[in-house]
Amino acid sequence: MAVHVVRSGESMWAISNLYGVPVQTIVTYNGLPSAGNIVPGLALYIPDNLPVVRTYQIKAGDQIWHLAQKFNTDLASILTANPGVNPNLLFIGQIINIPTTVKMEIATLGFIVPSSESTVIAILDQLASQLTYLAVVAYSFTNEGYAYNEIEDLVIVRRSLELNITPLLMIRNFTGVDFSPELVGNVLGNPTYRHNLVVSIVNLIKQRGFGGVSIDFEFIPPPQRQNFVLFLADLKKALGELILHVNVHAKTKDIPTNRIIGAYDYAAIGAVADIVAVMTIDYGYPGGPPDPVSPAWWIEQVIQYSITQINPRKLQIAMPLYGYDKVVGTNTTHALSVLAAQNLALSTGSPIQFDETAKSPWYRYWVNNVEHVVWFDDIRSFIEKYRLLDRYQLSGTTFWQISLPAPQNWAYLSRNITIVKE
Repeated sequence: MAVHVVRSGESMWAISNLYGVPVQTIVTYNGLPSAGNIVPGLALYIPDNLPVVRTYQIKAGDQIWHLAQKFNTDLASILTANPGVNPNLLFIGQIINIPTTVKMEIATLGFIVPSSESTVIAILDQLASQLTYLAVVAYSFTNEGYAYNEIEDLVIVRRSLELNITPLLMIRNFTGVDFSPELVGNVLGNPTYRHNLVVSIVNLIKQRGFGGVSIDFEFIPPPQRQNFVLFLADLKKALGELILHVNVHAKTKDIPTNRIIGAYDYAAIGAVADIVAVMTIDYGYPGGPPDPVSPAWWIEQVIQYSITQINPRKLQIAMPLYGYDKVVGTNTTHALSVLAAQNLALSTGSPIQFDETAKSPWYRYWVNNVEHVVWFDDIRSFIEKYRLLDRYQLSGTTFWQISLPAPQNWAYLSRNITIVKE
């Protein structure tokens, strides 16, 4: 795997010759509109046949020769990949690179909001080998706790099963325009309504052929913290062997009174759920100042806190397949796919910058003298997130959402990582 960052004056023809890879292959892997339109700072994923490079954090007792055996490689390859590292002076917490044929194994979950059946089926057919779970975003619940289907999804569920993707019923406290604290708070706070929600979710799962449920209750009122755990415990008991997947807001410490993160008792949720997905997205949020959507430094802080509360082998982090275009001054926000964000830079001729701390690309452009700033993810930031998964030995990742084109991500995932299937 190679990543080439375009320099001023470079042509696609020169880049093709440098790596011995056809121009059209580079265009396809990176979703470029054409070969003739590139800008400085554009990161290109270049396929190759070199070994996968894993990220490893040194633990007590580790020795290079032992790691070479573990990863089916040799001492010389490891030392070459880590200039300046003294194999006799390793220290706990040290990060090293290991070239290997042994790929990282993770479970992935893709969210999908059903649109046209043919469109969704085409996406599933394309990504089948790269998804463990599919969370179908098509369910909500009433004030009395009765879960219901908002968008027909039987064909999607059926096709997922045919493709060996485990479909999960995703239910949210979403009421058309936003998440409702009142709806989820009232239901969780009433034992009868909680029971209704458990029974109706399980009934829908069994009737419609799902392999479990993905819970996405956001802005739960903090006083319902314990009731949320009681609900999850009752739900897991009723689900039996079916999957309980729970999405929680990201945090770096527990603040039980906070209106966004307070209701999530990570330790209690992690003890009940099969999988906990921490939503490491929207650090730069709609309406807020131009900031990276999911900066690497923040994600690592969230992981470091989360693994003190949740078994890492149950823990997923979230990856955004979108970016934000913000008007400077008003912070008016337009969301767009990572591919659309990349190609907007090309169409506006905007050089792409890269924030080394956030490990995220960004650029600015002007329309009618109005300045826009765009933050998004590219192959460099995707790689950094996968390195964090590897370093902390997490279960895997979620993608919001797979209808948004992200060819660099899927190409890298296919080449470098083994996807676990249920």
